[in-house]
Amino acid sequence: MSFEDLGLSAPLLKAVAEAGYTAPTPIQAQAIPAVLSGGDLLAGAQTGTGKTAGFTLPLLHQLSAEPPRHPRVIRGLILTPTRELAAQVEECVRLYGKYLPLKSLVIFGGVGMNPQIDALRRGVDILVATPGRLLDLHQQGEIDLKHVTHFVLDEADRMLDMGFIHDIRKVLAILPPNKQSLLFSATFSDEIKALAERLLRSPRVIEVARRNATADTISQKVHPVDRDRKRELLTHLIQSQDWHQVLVFTRMKHGANRLVEYLEKQDVSAMAIHGNKSQSARTRALAEFKAGTLRVLVATDIAARGIDIDQLPHVVNFELPNVPEDYVHRIGRTGRAGAEGEAVSLVCVDEEGFLADIERLIKRPLPREVVPGFEPDPHAKAEPIQLGRRVLNGSPRPGQGNGHAAGQSRGQGQGNGHRGGARAAQGAGPAGGQRPRGGGSGRPSQGDAGRPARARGGR
Repeated sequence: MSFEDLGLSAPLLKAVAEAGYTAPTPIQAQAIPAVLSGGDLLAGAQTGTGKTAGFTLPLLHQLSAEPPRHPRVIRGLILTPTRELAAQVEECVRLYGKYLPLKSLVIFGGVGMNPQIDALRRGVDILVATPGRLLDLHQQGEIDLKHVTHFVLDEADRMLDMGFIHDIRKVLAILPPNKQSLLFSATFSDEIKALAERLLRSPRVIEVARRNATADTISQKVHPVDRDRKRELLTHLIQSQDWHQVLVFTRMKHGANRLVEYLEKQDVSAMAIHGNKSQSARTRALAEFKAGTLRVLVATDIAARGIDIDQLPHVVNFELPNVPEDYVHRIGRTGRAGAEGEAVSLVCVDEEGFLADIERLIKRPLPREVVPGFEPDPHAKAEPIQLGRRVLNGSPRPGQGNGHAAGQSRGQGQGNGHRGGARAAQGAGPAGGQRPRGGGSGRPSQGDAGRPARARGGR
């Protein structure tokens, strides 16, 4: 099956092709036709299955087919549990909708309201939001939701885990009754079923298998190293082991650029692909990498999604992802079709919490191997990871020792460590999520991921 078989419009197919996708994932193959049919949907899918495109593509198709409205009003609303996921979803909306005359906006707490208010006043077709900031701005009269025709509740199980059920009910109360509603959840608990009964009308139900396992054909290892020696260690591994066709992951686009500059100075051919690169530059880099003339391709998560290379031998996590499912997705690009592959992660003390989350997800510890000459400082202290205006705390929580506690996004105050990890802090554009727009460091919005769970009826 191809995307052409799903009934999507030509501008969407063009954007999908440029993003490097050729065939829909199972959730996309089922969800896209279901959404295009106009009915409600209850979908079981987790991060890493391609679920975001499963609802953004048909949403864009439907809204672009409707007559344009003047002034612009919010017709599509996507609600997500964390600011990081909200930014990533809206980035996908812009990526796939770049050839459509639709305008999108992401809003969440932890940043100033004024730039968001200004953007809302200029008109928005699709709004991606966290519950708290959405309700704050609605209460102030800055958001009009009476024209919403399409509503998506993403990662509903995480919403409930974080204590957002009361906010969800408030949002549902202010939305018009006649709308298409989509609910996506990794699990179908009794609470999710109860929420679905309240939100959905005779929904179609689809579910895809969880992706929390790594292929047995992939050799995985961790090289502990100090944060300021990662580039040196990567170069050493590439040169000493004569690696070719190495796919390297960084969190942000400027980090990818700096790494490429360093590798080039060490006579290692490298190129980066991310949202600031033109389509022609990305196409050329990928073509050279597939042909074997380019030794190293440095990418951020979203930019790498379209990479499909047979027998790719090496994947390196130069920086661990802050969402553990992304680790499975990253290393799944090697060890395909029975071929052997190697996945190496360069982990500093700042990332031990992220590593613990990954090991918990894949249900096994990853072997650690210190490279001679690159022994990490045993007295090094974990430092927060600054990503744009966000700060991640990837170190283990106090009292849980040895890096086997869940990493946690600073200011989140929830359980589930990685649940609020700053997934979208991976950079702007198709290369990653998106830095918060508009600047400012206004108070965290009530009800956003920054609010402690105990104040929200969470765990």
